[in-house]
Amino acid sequence: MTNKLLITPDLKIAELLNEYPELEEKLIEIAPVFVKLKNPILRRTIARVTTLKQAAIVGKVSLADMINKLRADVGQGNSELKTEKNQSTGKPGWIDESRIRIFYDAREDLESGAHPVNKVVKETAKLKSGEIYLLVTPFVPAPLIEMIAAKGFQVYSEDMMDGRVLTYMIKD
Repeated sequence: MTNKLLITPDLKIAELLNEYPELEEKLIEIAPVFVKLKNPILRRTIARVTTLKQAAIVGKVSLADMINKLRADVGQGNSELKTEKNQSTGKPGWIDESRIRIFYDAREDLESGAHPVNKVVKETAKLKSGEIYLLVTPFVPAPLIEMIAAKGFQVYSEDMMDGRVLTYMIKD
């Protein structure tokens, strides 16, 4: 085995595919939602900032299983990660439609290659305590969720039957 990049949860999708381009089809096999990586615009934008850990959330797959399957395909040993169980805690009580102050449907922007992170960060900064920001995307925006949560927001995402993901963010 050559001294290639080790596949870890913190590895960005773009780094993974630059080092191991043959893993693109494996990612799609693991979670069909990753077929979006074939879109060159999304590949240049989303893949650069999304880690495998975040991708597992987006793809609704076990992080340990995903890492171990990718590693097996390139001859690396299994990771020490344990297979985690998805916990469903239900919709939090703070979600109240009347408290939504800013609504942003980012689906069209994402399809055209625009990354919503700067807009969302700027707009959430304008919220007052108890106000909600509602973001609509075609997938769980895991990197953005982590960034907003680190700024002290509570965040909840909900998959809708029509393919939308609603992400609620509230300033405490």
